[in-house]
Parts: sequence; structure tokens; C-alpha cells
Amino acid sequence: MRPHVVVNLAMSADGKLSTKERRQVRISGDADFRRVDLMKSQCDAIMVGIGTVLADDPSLTVKDAALQKERVDAGWDDNPVRIVIDSKARTPVDAAILHKGSGRRIIAVSVSADPAKVALLSPHADVQVHGNDKVDLSSFLEYLGTLGIQTLMVEGGGTLIGSLFKEGLVDELFTCIGNIIIGGADAPTAADGEGFLLECDFPVLVLTSATPIDEGILLHWTVRKKE
Repeated sequence: MRPHVVVNLAMSADGKLSTKERRQVRISGDADFRRVDLMKSQCDAIMVGIGTVLADDPSLTVKDAALQKERVDAGWDDNPVRIVIDSKARTPVDAAILHKGSGRRIIAVSVSADPAKVALLSPHADVQVHGNDKVDLSSFLEYLGTLGIQTLMVEGGGTLIGSLFKEGLVDELFTCIGNIIIGGADAPTAADGEGFLLECDFPVLVLTSATPIDEGILLHWTVRKKE
């Protein structure tokens, strides 16, 4: 059984995750950062795509020492399991996610990944092969379920999130909409990739709450399951 998948993202008022150069920008404020840190601390695992690793070099660690202590007191590692979807094994061996903070790391690759690159990553992470040309997300999430991972937080980027929606693998979506306009036809959005052509295929969301936060608004959606 796959984990419960919660996508969390911050986007500009015009729906952009960053600039067209994929340069990270501050979209939300301190209150949202605290919210996200709390959410991280309460999840079994947190996952990003290789594009996010290459653009932002995130550590995906829990930042608040008190939250880390709560995890340890509950018998968990300081940080959730940190996961990269990386079909071609492009994760740099010096990436922060591989070295900063304690806890398990998993890199999901495909059969098409360069064995030499996989060998370089193996000392730093558990490298799992799922799929031929690209990672089979459904298969990989089922594997995560066998590890006892029940709640999986996804923090980007747009290509990964788009693929998860495409395969019907998202259960909840938290969207913090900031008070800025980024613009640019080529700037990444919350669900990039192939997209949907037919209206009957569109994922339908149910709005659970809308809460002012910082100088923007936090929307919490659940995904309506298709019958």
C-alpha cells in the first residue's frame, strides 16, 4: 500500500514556483516557513525531483531543534527519510541532501541511469531502481509503503508534481500563494510536464480551508478520488 501523498508548495500570485532561470526566490514568509518545518517533522518521508536538487540544493532537514527532539523522543530519526526522484542519477555527490543532517536517504533511478553515477551515489544513499527510461512513480511509492512510510510530503518541483497528479498519486495539496508576480511563459508552475488534454482527466480538488498567512494565503485542498 502506497503512502498518503501530501504536496506542499509556495507559488506567486500568477502561479510560478520560481523564475524562468529556475532561480529560487522567497515567495512566502516566516510563518509559512514554520508551518512547513512542522509539516516536515510530522511526515515519515519528504521527496523532491532532481530539478529541485540541481536548482536549490535543499537539505530537506527539520530546522527547529525542538521539533527534531520531538521526533527523537518518539523513536524516530532527527529528520524524515529524504528522497530524490532522479531517473538518470544526476544528483551531485556533494549535494546537501546527501550530507547535511542525520537520517536515511533514498535516490530513485531508472534502468537507464549511468551505472558509474549510481556507484558514486551508493555510499551516500540507498539507490533504488524503478522503471526503464524514467522512474516508475507508482511502483516506487508501493516500495516506500513496504518500508513503513505512511505519510510522504512532496516539495517539488513542478515536473514531479505534475507526474504525480498525472498518475493519480496525490491525496492532499497545500498551496501558499505569495503576494508577488514572477511572470514568464517558461517559468515553472505547480504542475508542469505533459499536462492534461481532456477535461474528464483533470484532477478535481476539494477546498478544505483558506487561511491568511504572512502577506498571502494558504489553501488546503484534498483530491477528489475518481469513481
